[in-house]
Amino acid sequence: MDETPLLEVRNLNKIYENGYHAVHDVSYSLPAGKLVGLIGPNGCGKSTMMRCINKMHSITSGDVLIDGRSVLDQDVTEIAKQVANVPAELKNSFGLTVYETVMLGRYPYLKNLWWETNEDESEVVDAMKKFGVYHLQDRQINMLSSGEMQRVLIAKAYVQKPRLMLVDEPTSHLDMKYKLNVMEYLRAMVRQDMTVLVAEHDISLMARYCDLCIIMKKGDIVAIGDPKKVITSELIEDVYDVVASVGTDQDGEIFVLPKRFVGE
Repeated sequence: MDETPLLEVRNLNKIYENGYHAVHDVSYSLPAGKLVGLIGPNGCGKSTMMRCINKMHSITSGDVLIDGRSVLDQDVTEIAKQVANVPAELKNSFGLTVYETVMLGRYPYLKNLWWETNEDESEVVDAMKKFGVYHLQDRQINMLSSGEMQRVLIAKAYVQKPRLMLVDEPTSHLDMKYKLNVMEYLRAMVRQDMTVLVAEHDISLMARYCDLCIIMKKGDIVAIGDPKKVITSELIEDVYDVVASVGTDQDGEIFVLPKRFVGE
């Protein structure tokens, strides 16, 4: 039986040109078929680490392996066939429609520069239907609500057929309904051969939906494991400088109730 991790991060360091050490010698591995929450305060290194995984940022030292193969000797197109990125928002839409935006996810597979195949079109239509945006296909991206935008970005990542999906703060601008809606979509995307890594601030939401949680503080990993075991009031105070109650509701789901700030 092949026990090669889907994602393996080995002694990863990221130091920016100004000398800021954003990620400190981080190591961990993730199997396929998991929804994984990446939790920590602003500036803890979550987004930087994810950008090192897909080579959006250069790696200062260490290595990242997808299915046992280093990303260091792969080009952007090769990585895009294995790793999809879902940003918090699409900053430059250039007037693209929903259909055109989702089609961008097929870019790593296009055999011609100027047109898509019937297979590409079929993949895009199926994804738009799956994520509830098919009726919006002709609408420009900048005319969408935050919830609609997130579903489009997830559909775009889905048609890349990745082994690993990196999702950066997908619910940061959403109300409660759409927070749950987006997390349900991400939960449904996890399959036997794919893992989804989600950077998110809503700890209770991550604890409910995720199989594993990685907790970061100042560029280091302080805990990794089952959220029902690793998320405690002591951990919240250590990582966030906040006193909080951590409990379970009648369904056995974890909730975190912040009470007061105790930092400097």
